[in-house]
Amino acid sequence: MYGFNVTFNGSYDDAVAKVTEELSKEGFGVLTEIDVKAVMKKKLDLDKRPYKILGACNPVLANKALTAEPDIGLLLPCNVVVREEEDGSVTVAFMDPQSVLKLVNRDEVETLAGEVREKLQRVAKALAA
Repeated sequence: MYGFNVTFNGSYDDAVAKVTEELSKEGFGVLTEIDVKAVMKKKLDLDKRPYKILGACNPVLANKALTAEPDIGLLLPCNVVVREEEDGSVTVAFMDPQSVLKLVNRDEVETLAGEVREKLQRVAKALAA
């Protein structure tokens, strides 16, 4: 598995706001926000369900990772997806940093990945509550 997810009990817009708030509590900021629905409409004239990719970064942990492995930026930031399902429910999916960062094959990065995963799991738990 390269990710984990939760169902958010609320609207899509509330999910985007709540995940951003909960990420902040864990020291993450959202560096990028890609509105996939808007991009698909603009570029391909396709109507899609709401779908955002949030690029979350914890600067302290990112600095440690970049110090350990300069090319790790290829695998950053931690992506979080907020999407509306066909039935109207909202899913929030998280990249699993332990799965992704295994590619680096360095003990210090693996330790950091575990710390990041724990933080993201706390965010997921808060969203599912």
